[in-house]
Amino acid sequence: MKHWIQRSAYWLALTILLSACGGGSSPSTADVATPPVQSAPEQDMPTTGEVLRKVYDPNYSVPDGFFVDERASTPQSYTVYHVKDPSVSYELCTDDFSTAATWEDADNTSRQVNGYYVGHTENERYFEFVRELSYGNSVGNIDDLTSPGFSRVFKCSYATRDGVDRSLLSGYAGKINARPLSSEVLREYVEYLWQFTFFNVSAKSVLESYGTDSADALQRTLLLGFATLQGADQCDLVEVVEWTFSADLLTGEVVSQFDPVLSFQAELRDGVPAVCNTP
Repeated sequence: MKHWIQRSAYWLALTILLSACGGGSSPSTADVATPPVQSAPEQDMPTTGEVLRKVYDPNYSVPDGFFVDERASTPQSYTVYHVKDPSVSYELCTDDFSTAATWEDADNTSRQVNGYYVGHTENERYFEFVRELSYGNSVGNIDDLTSPGFSRVFKCSYATRDGVDRSLLSGYAGKINARPLSSEVLREYVEYLWQFTFFNVSAKSVLESYGTDSADALQRTLLLGFATLQGADQCDLVEVVEWTFSADLLTGEVVSQFDPVLSFQAELRDGVPAVCNTP
């Protein structure tokens, strides 16, 4: 996942982030053989004005209090990456450092942009391997041709992603093994993985993030906003979506559900977002 000091565009579109996610097909809401997530309790929706303000603001990405990655203070462009299975469907995990190092080293040699080893670190969630990456002069949107890359391998004691299909927006989303399982643990899990979704990395936005609890499950919902350019002389399609993740309190298994809840058309008028007057 390549991070830039400034966002390059404000259009929010459901595009594939191939380099960040290791390739694969476009996200799909195809049916999967996992139990559906229960509908989240009704939440007060932001006003149209609030949606427009956040969707069209090039400096807005996530709400206050949203998860901040440990590497967010890196003073230059950088890459955060998770080592994945051969089909690049899910992130690998191990609790053994030497195994993680072997996987990461082999993966580095096969990546489109690889680099030399600088060091490593770890926390309760993952092992991290630091490499200095070199980019070719042909990459026109990169100011610094050398930048740090942070390659990670999840610890199985934190979470297991085996069996996840990352190209699906609804379905099995892994198993949280960290205990005690709490709403805060689920929040961090969901908001952390948001960094690695297929949505356009330069323009993805979360309008709100909120959680709800029940007797046997925890839920975390990301309320997303998208403004898709529909062509010259046409208004943009603005969509609001609830992306809900439900974790079983006993097993830690997580399933997700992607539900569009609102859509309308909008445009920029002298730089100010406004709803289009449609017949």
